[in-house]
Amino acid sequence: NGKSTLTGHLIYKCGGIDQRTLDEYEKRANEMGKGSFKYAWVLDQLKDERERGITINIALWKFETKKFTVTIIDAPGHRDFIKNMITGTSQADVAILVIASGQGEFEAGISKEGQTREHATLAHTLGIKTLIVCVNKMDDPQVNYSEARYKEIKEEMQKNLKQIGYKKWDEFDFIPTSGWTGDSIMEKSPNMPWYSGPCLIDAIDGLKAPKRPTDKPLRLPIQDVYKINGVGTVPAGRVESGLLIPNMTVVFAPSTTTAEVKSVEMHHEELPQAGPGDNVGFNVRGIAAKDIKKGYVVGDTKNDPPVGCKSFTAQVIIMNHPKKIQPGYSPVIDCHTAHIACKFDAFLQKLNARTLKPEMENPTEASRGECIVVRMVPSKPLSCESFNDYAALGRFAVR
Repeated sequence: NGKSTLTGHLIYKCGGIDQRTLDEYEKRANEMGKGSFKYAWVLDQLKDERERGITINIALWKFETKKFTVTIIDAPGHRDFIKNMITGTSQADVAILVIASGQGEFEAGISKEGQTREHATLAHTLGIKTLIVCVNKMDDPQVNYSEARYKEIKEEMQKNLKQIGYKKWDEFDFIPTSGWTGDSIMEKSPNMPWYSGPCLIDAIDGLKAPKRPTDKPLRLPIQDVYKINGVGTVPAGRVESGLLIPNMTVVFAPSTTTAEVKSVEMHHEELPQAGPGDNVGFNVRGIAAKDIKKGYVVGDTKNDPPVGCKSFTAQVIIMNHPKKIQPGYSPVIDCHTAHIACKFDAFLQKLNARTLKPEMENPTEASRGECIVVRMVPSKPLSCESFNDYAALGRFAVR
């Protein structure tokens, strides 16, 4: 659907990358016979990604608009990368849903098994309330900037978003774009005089900045951990609540290991403190990189620190599963940045999927489209929280 190309173009236009680097990417892309990937290469830093033309790790890129500093988490679109998408999307405030407008392409995306629908559902399940929808590839010769095709896609997609459960489905911007030619990215496109809404950059500037839970205790799920010569151990992740401050003693739950924070950095700049929404790396004293794992949650030892849990109760919606599921089912779940096998130990209730009111006690099975309350038992300790206290640590996806 042209997501990386669109994102790369946006970052390039907003000064996140210079012309020299883009020329270099274009030269290499052409040498490899993949000229049409040049903007996407802005986002593809890993060599094996370049050669396969697929975005794998979630690249974090920053650019400035008139109003905001925006960090783009380029979540991969290929099916086997849904796990990355889950951990990536759960860090985002807003999702930009990029839809291919070509005949058949859009229809495949919103079919029962389609990725557009799956991604929109995931973003909703993971608590993202605001979408910007890009009806992309409007320059495709089949589409040729057609207003009728744009309207058809917008109507159909609005129906889908309403079904998925987005409350503000009729307020989202639907922007007809081309990531390749740059139509409607930075300014109104002369190719689509019929479109009167905002271009992509103006739609981003029209968003409301979310309220940040700075007054809550610190929670920071670990996304990666680095061992840096001359510096030492540097865990990285996004602050979900509270503040991370140098000299603080932190715990890495579910382990009971503690360490002192020496310094905090974001985009290579040292910070006096980091708050909710900040993607940071921080140097810790007194702990080896091998003792910190992705999925651990950092907290302040002196203020309601996080702990591991042996079991928890969850509300689960079955979006897509070929067979009925029964107690004992043990899939892998992705909860914030943790990736862990978890047993559906007991089914406590079946709820109405729309109203969430109880319909049955102790059901023995559940199938696609149903909503159940389950006691979950992780295969090893997991640090998670109640959804009401810390939403980002209280939701998960089952793969």
